[in-house]
Amino acid sequence: MYALLIAEDPDEIAIFSVVLQRAGLAVTTARNLDQAMDNWTERPAEVILIANAEASPQDQVLRVRTETLVPLILVLDSADNRAQSELLRLGADLVIASSFDAKLLIAQVGVLVRRASTLPAFSLPSLSATDFTLDPTTRTIELAGKPPQRLTHLEFRLLYTLMINRNHVVSTETIVERVWGYTGQGDRDLVRGLISRLRVKVETDPRSPQYIQTMPGVGYLFSDEVH
Repeated sequence: MYALLIAEDPDEIAIFSVVLQRAGLAVTTARNLDQAMDNWTERPAEVILIANAEASPQDQVLRVRTETLVPLILVLDSADNRAQSELLRLGADLVIASSFDAKLLIAQVGVLVRRASTLPAFSLPSLSATDFTLDPTTRTIELAGKPPQRLTHLEFRLLYTLMINRNHVVSTETIVERVWGYTGQGDRDLVRGLISRLRVKVETDPRSPQYIQTMPGVGYLFSDEVH
């Protein structure tokens, strides 16, 4: 198991690396969150810790949550209760000040890792459409005549939600609750971005989707009536 540490200051990298290692995690560091998220599928982590005061913490949370639901820790120079509450609502799991207690943070990281790794594993059935099969065991799509494609956790949750409600419109609010587990401002942008990435993997022509259809102002529909 390992953690992804996003930081620029060498001292912070050294300090947080020790904390994460004491919590039982190997550490991979990066200075750029967008690049790390772009490569997320190739090498996901069990925990993400961000200590980058130069970037907007709200944008950082939203960027992470477009790719993954793993525990997310933010380190801020300062933040009042309202700001911390907003970050937690957007999807952060822990918000701490830069003047943190190392022993407490080690314990908190350990709790987040244990909770994430002990979520119940449900046995979900495979789902099929005209030209592909979704395999929950491996989170892959097997397209006719093509090698299997692996989905991210969020892509899988979205496609599974749409497929079990095939030919019925699923509202944007319901998608957010089923995929991310929370609601709040910016949710529609999150859904649109995830829909676009999923269409690239599912549709023959993502610009003219046949399976994942948009119902303007309402939500999305998975149709297995491919023309």
